Amino acid sequence: MTEGSSATIDRAEVARFAERAGAWWDADGPFRQLHRINPVRLTYIRDALCRKFRRDAKAASSLAGLSVLDIGCGGGIVCEPLARLGAEVTGIDPAPENIEAAKAHAEGARVGVTYRVATAEELAASGAIFDAVLLLEVIEHVPDVPAFLKSVAPLVKPGGMLVLSTLNRTLKAYALAIVGAELILRWLPAGTHRWERFVTPDELRLALSGAGLKLTDTTGMVYDPFADEWHLARDTDVNYLATAMRD
Repeated sequence: MTEGSSATIDRAEVARFAERAGAWWDADGPFRQLHRINPVRLTYIRDALCRKFRRDAKAASSLAGLSVLDIGCGGGIVCEPLARLGAEVTGIDPAPENIEAAKAHAEGARVGVTYRVATAEELAASGAIFDAVLLLEVIEHVPDVPAFLKSVAPLVKPGGMLVLSTLNRTLKAYALAIVGAELILRWLPAGTHRWERFVTPDELRLALSGAGLKLTDTTGMVYDPFADEWHLARDTDVNYLATAMRD
């Protein structure tokens, strides 16, 4: 394990994303695929929150008054759209470079988001709690998923929601997400993902249960190469989203 790393944070992974902090908002840069899947992720998050908190998903301020934490927020490409829907958004990331990029973009876009250089453990120690906590393309980068989710769970209010997106550990995911996306198509820099850290839905369910959270949904994200777009689907073999609730 890299020096300075722990069961819940891999400093080498943090450094890899920090090196590209200046490119977070370049839709054709190294984070292009995150920009491509962003509309799908945001629709899923909005609709899940609206169902849970009985909001009108079609309303311009459908998330007004809800507190949302985005852990591993990077440059804020999810935080800003949620803030525009009325949510009170906090974004945290262990890389100062990412937080500086997020702050600069939010200021330029005149979007109100609170950003902090922090880990989940540090924020939980402060007693902070939120209606919803997001872990988007995060858990496949941590060394110990059960330990990490135990550190995240206290940040979810009783009756609140956790929303995740990650990759399934299947041969199909290895072929498409690593061989295809990284080595052949070069959508992502080689080494972005480690297949052995991908998480199956069953493993996720057990880890969430151990953290006091109940998995309530898994939905796949599938790429359509002909339309060059992503959409939600039943197929969770590669990318998938999930929600979990805290009693």
